[in-house]
Amino acid sequence: MQLLILLYLASILSGFALINVPTTAIITPGIANFFDIVGGIAIVVFSFVLLYHGIKSLIKK
Repeated sequence: MQLLILLYLASILSGFALINVPTTAIITPGIANFFDIVGGIAIVVFSFVLLYHGIKSLIKK
């Protein structure tokens, strides 16, 4: 179970990394906007999953 939680935390960090991708000659502003959206969705989804697992473990005890 702890490895799964660490995977969720790594997914949240990767979402923050996607949001902070700088625009260069290869990464155009359109692609950067897409990365912002995908990163934001990843952060929100995996944060809710972590909250769900936390509440579930509190109720279980």
